[in-house]
Amino acid sequence: MRSYLIDELNSTDMQRLLPFLESQGLKASVDGMYWLQIPDDLLAPEQVEHAGECGPFVCSLETGHDWFKVELLVRGRGKLRCSCIAYATPKQREWILTQVDETLSHLDIPV
Repeated sequence: MRSYLIDELNSTDMQRLLPFLESQGLKASVDGMYWLQIPDDLLAPEQVEHAGECGPFVCSLETGHDWFKVELLVRGRGKLRCSCIAYATPKQREWILTQVDETLSHLDIPV
């Protein structure tokens, strides 16, 4: 799995990060997991075609005791398996990483 991992975060950083993710409405039903929705204007052509059945399209954010990881797989929340589920395009990847970096910067978490 392709992912972007930020590790060795201290407990103070995690105490700021977790409530922020929840306050943004990103919390998934599994503890430590969050969904970051990809904007419609960044969807790949096949994802646009499948949006009604497979969307919304998201990437997963996962947290652990001292780490924060974003998977670079864009998946549809409406369907588990489909040809539209794919690794992030370059534009999606840039947007995803920018969101992660801006979140950490906003929370004053040095990485």
